[in-house]
Amino acid sequence: MIDPSYAGTRHPRFDAEVERGRLRSFAAAVGLDEAVFHDVDAARAAGHPDLPVPPTFLFGLELERSQGTLAAMGVEMARVLHIEQGFVYHSTAHAGDRLTFAPVLVSVRAHRGARLQLLATETAVTRRDGTPVADLRQVLAVREDPASRDARSTGAAS
Repeated sequence: MIDPSYAGTRHPRFDAEVERGRLRSFAAAVGLDEAVFHDVDAARAAGHPDLPVPPTFLFGLELERSQGTLAAMGVEMARVLHIEQGFVYHSTAHAGDRLTFAPVLVSVRAHRGARLQLLATETAVTRRDGTPVADLRQVLAVREDPASRDARSTGAAS
């Protein structure tokens, strides 16, 4: 079980550089065929300074760091399920931007009789100058450790 007192915890801020190659790979992987996501000249012709960041790309950057945070709370990634995500964009990020992520674990709650714990995280994403880019929200479910469940059922049967 994850200690519910983790709710409200501000996780370490981190910076991430938006790289063209990663944007192109991501766009291809999610089926974004529009030239603005692959070709710098097409992006500039459309009014962008460089390749624009597709909407869900920021979650990928955040996920790379959140695994360490979850591990520090005793969560095994094999027990994690992605439940939902949402975002509000304030401005478009582009290749070459250096973004700052400021995640906060806003809630930890039991679900389905404690067989699942739901973790809700909100992350503010800004540029170096503090200009808001996006607010991200995601909910993860952590499945109960089978050893914990077995120990509870064994204790209940004694």
